[in-house]
Amino acid sequence: MRIKKWHKWLILSTLLVGGLSLSGCAGNPGPAPVTPSPGTELSGTFSIVGSNTVTPITSVWAEDFMTINPGVRISVSGPGSGAGIAALIDGTTEVCQASRKIKSLEIEQAESKGVYPYEIHVATDALSVVVHPSNPVSELTIAQISAIYAGRITNWSELGGNDAEIVAISRDTNSGTHVFFKEHVVQMQGLPTEDKSLEYGPDVLMLPSTEGGVSETAGNPNAIFYPGLGYLTDEVKPLGIKITTNDNGILPSVETALNGTYPIARPLLYYTDGEPEGIIKAFIDYCLSAEGQLKVNEVGYVPLP
Repeated sequence: MRIKKWHKWLILSTLLVGGLSLSGCAGNPGPAPVTPSPGTELSGTFSIVGSNTVTPITSVWAEDFMTINPGVRISVSGPGSGAGIAALIDGTTEVCQASRKIKSLEIEQAESKGVYPYEIHVATDALSVVVHPSNPVSELTIAQISAIYAGRITNWSELGGNDAEIVAISRDTNSGTHVFFKEHVVQMQGLPTEDKSLEYGPDVLMLPSTEGGVSETAGNPNAIFYPGLGYLTDEVKPLGIKITTNDNGILPSVETALNGTYPIARPLLYYTDGEPEGIIKAFIDYCLSAEGQLKVNEVGYVPLP
């Protein structure tokens, strides 16, 4: 189990760096990083804004890229996927990092302003459902988790746990993780029990950051939360996730996300205005290279296959 790995990366959450080159995108870790030749060093500045979940790996990539390319400066911030997509639409960022896909309405808004979102799959996440380590509950079905967050199950005793009120914690509404969890878990997207009318219950505690949710769960024996895989620490316990009551609970890991057995895996994405060019293309090529994808594993997320 990783121990507060995100602490190491979050201190880099706002960066200014300098950097170099590469080629291509679209979710294949094939391209190799380009080493600049004398007289061809890259230079320039751009920003990456969006998902709090994607920020740890983006910060590592940006730091490495700027070390290789001291003429490039990259700023990284993680106010949430929704804020990042809005920034791309408004032209206040060159790259949006997102833990959910852009919505059709957002695409329409972008195109009305002459912005054409281009999607790049840069890594994968196994969205984890965690509780306090002292909680005797070790696995839940997606329907049970849905019932907790919709407010239809409110006591752990209803799930074989202690007689204690459940404290359900969520990311706030600006978060792509909030949206993904609502669609795929609360509303059970793709399952026979799918119900698009379900929403988060009024007692769910909304927090502005993933690290805040992990810290709250680590300090509350009755809490439940859903951080990305890279945010797991020894201070919280991930639950095995089941589709039906007859299934075995599957724990989140790189292996279970890659082999398709973990039910709540999701893509981590970048969006640019059209196909990236210049130093942004070079940076994304680095992210997709074998070297860049090795960093994905080190930070705790799932590299591209």
